[in-house]
Amino acid sequence: MADDPFALFETWFAEAKASEPNDAEAMALATADAAGRPSVRMVLLKGHDERGFVFYTNLDSRKGAELAVNPHASLLFHWKSLRRQIRIEGPVSGVADGEADAYFASRSRDSRIGAWASDQSRPLQDRSTFEARVEAVRKRFGDGDIPRPPRWSGYRVTPQRIEYWSDRSARLHERRLFERAGAGWTEGLLYP
Repeated sequence: MADDPFALFETWFAEAKASEPNDAEAMALATADAAGRPSVRMVLLKGHDERGFVFYTNLDSRKGAELAVNPHASLLFHWKSLRRQIRIEGPVSGVADGEADAYFASRSRDSRIGAWASDQSRPLQDRSTFEARVEAVRKRFGDGDIPRPPRWSGYRVTPQRIEYWSDRSARLHERRLFERAGAGWTEGLLYP
C-alpha cells in the first residue's frame, strides 16, 4: 500500500496508458457557477506532479467562466479496462504564462490555429462560419509562428482529496481516501 497518493497515481496512470484503448489521460472535469449549479465535461490531463493536475482551455469558455467565480473543481479518471477510477478534488489556479506558452508551442499547428479561431462555448450559427474563421487564422499567420492567444491558458487542480476506487466482485469495492493534512496526507478507507 503506497502512502503517497502521487506515487500511486503514477503507477495507476502508467498501467492505464498501457491498457486503455483510447485516451488514458481523459478525465471528467466538474465545475460549478457562482450559484452552485454544476457542469461536467471531458478534458485531457496535460501535466501532473506534486503541485497538481493540469489541463488547458479557452479562458472565456464555460469552464473558464465558472472557475473565475468558483475556483474549485473535481476530476474523475475512469479506466474501464482496469476497473478503476480516481476522484480528485481541490482548488484551481492558473498555470504560469511560461508553462502555458511551452505547452501551446508543443501542440500541432492545426490545434494552435483552432485555439485562435474558436470562441469556445459560445453559440455558433453554422459550421461554415467556424471553418471560415479557421481559414482566416491560417492566412493571418501564414507559415510563421503562432503565439498563444491571450484568452487561452491552463489550470492546475491542487488536490485536497484523492480517492482511489477499485472494482471488486459482488460490488465489495475498495475505496482508499487520501486527504491533505498540512504538508502531508492522511489515508483511510471508505465503505463501498
